[in-house]
Amino acid sequence: MIEFDRLLKTQKNGHIPKPYLIAEAGVNHEGSMDLAKRLIDEAKNGGADAIKFQSYKAHLIASKESPAYWDTTKEKAQNQYELFKRYDAFWKPEFESLKQYCDQVGIEFMSTPFDLESADFLNDLVSVHKISSSDITNQLLLESIGSKGKPILLSTGASTIQEIARATDFLEEYGVKVCLMHCVLNYPTPDENANLGMIVDLKKHFPNSLIGYSDHTLPAEMDNLILASMLGASVLEKHFSHDKTLPGNDHYHAMDMVDLQHFVARANRTQKVIGAYEKAPLREEADSRRHARRSLVSAHPIAIGEVITRSSLIAKRPAHGISPFEIEKIVGSKARIAIEEDTVIDWNMLSA
Repeated sequence: MIEFDRLLKTQKNGHIPKPYLIAEAGVNHEGSMDLAKRLIDEAKNGGADAIKFQSYKAHLIASKESPAYWDTTKEKAQNQYELFKRYDAFWKPEFESLKQYCDQVGIEFMSTPFDLESADFLNDLVSVHKISSSDITNQLLLESIGSKGKPILLSTGASTIQEIARATDFLEEYGVKVCLMHCVLNYPTPDENANLGMIVDLKKHFPNSLIGYSDHTLPAEMDNLILASMLGASVLEKHFSHDKTLPGNDHYHAMDMVDLQHFVARANRTQKVIGAYEKAPLREEADSRRHARRSLVSAHPIAIGEVITRSSLIAKRPAHGISPFEIEKIVGSKARIAIEEDTVIDWNMLSA
């Protein structure tokens, strides 16, 4: 389960946490339970923390004349009802079965509801609800999900700051925790339209909300997810397929298990490189501190009783003696012993 409180504290401290990663399978199961379970297995093996499906019936989500908003050269359906009808076979029994399978495998089950009925039956199956960008202005669904009292991931694609604020203010009345997911509602999203800088703006406007990123760009090297994490997205979501070469629906802009494994490896390396957040010398730097820094060293032979001047001293490595920062304390003192040229000065050699 997403640790909202811990991640929000980390976010407020300006730290970069290991992101919580959701493989968005959506309806890429195409109505097959075997394929849905394969997606669960591959998401788990790829290193995802959760797998998310979508729950809807075509007649509840779109009218029969709802126009397409996707790339119709990749997905041939010309209207939303046609597309959604193709993939709306799964309902409560199927999602209950998938929840049980996720529990067996050891990965969190999620599903986005697109209507009140699916929101109701999913409430018994999920620990966190997801609301799509398309429903950020759907007060009926917001109040249904808000009233259930569970944390909410709210995607913000195609939304203004004012629309996001209205939705979060509305949900605030229910006392639920909210993660705002930066998202561009464009399938697929060209890299130049990803606008990951908006993550920073969401953090500024909504400091009490967790911030995440729902990605619709092509996977490539998974750079966009890495960058989103570095900018402060604590929860990452990306479409997931068993075969991203398949035509139609959400396969063509999805990651697969190999992409997922590649991202997890890169994210782990990134976390190691980020390391500590408080500046302090490392144990591994101890020799460098002692040998690569400088001490005050005699610039020429100094006789017993001779007064030390600035011209008597030079700063050289190693830092085994008196720091150059202490030079004012030394100038004007006298040599207690004869000091040869190029000698590291220490306090025992000097008298007031």
